[in-house]
Amino acid sequence: MKTNSIPALRLTLFCAVFFAGVYTMSILGIAQFAPNHGKGEVVTFKGKSYHINVAQKFTEDKYFWSRPSAVDYNAAGSGGSNKGTNNPDYLAEVKTRIDTFLLKNPTVKRSEVPSELVTASGSGLDPNISVEGANVQVDRIAKTRNIDKEKILAVIQKTKQEPLLGLLGTEKINVLALNIALDQLR
Repeated sequence: MKTNSIPALRLTLFCAVFFAGVYTMSILGIAQFAPNHGKGEVVTFKGKSYHINVAQKFTEDKYFWSRPSAVDYNAAGSGGSNKGTNNPDYLAEVKTRIDTFLLKNPTVKRSEVPSELVTASGSGLDPNISVEGANVQVDRIAKTRNIDKEKILAVIQKTKQEPLLGLLGTEKINVLALNIALDQLR
């Protein structure tokens, strides 16, 4: 028993020191090179500060809508709904979101509604949508703001983010950055 217990105890102590101390301090050190020293990227617009890496709630017709959130965009309690794709409550919620989206975006067909606009992310705080998710909202925003669609499409192109190194991930758009750019468009 002694031959197994002592190495196991040593390994446990080593892992505790390494993962609680060395690893944690290494990640903290690396974070110092990130924007805002690892505390998230903050933007200020019209006197208010926002974390651009956390989803914001946009429901007005004049703005691009964010991805739905199961935690009502509360960064202190992130998480998903944990409902499966065959859960009747979840399916009813998604159907309601689709119906609402189609009501507010009458030029869009049901088959053209991107899934990220009607389903919440795992964290409930995803700040990005796809370029397709932005493009299907252009008609509604152009009509509400009385702005030419081409100007809105140009804002989308200007704010879209390419995949990391050109190959990791997909094109995406930060909804907060997009809506700030839209508000600055006059």
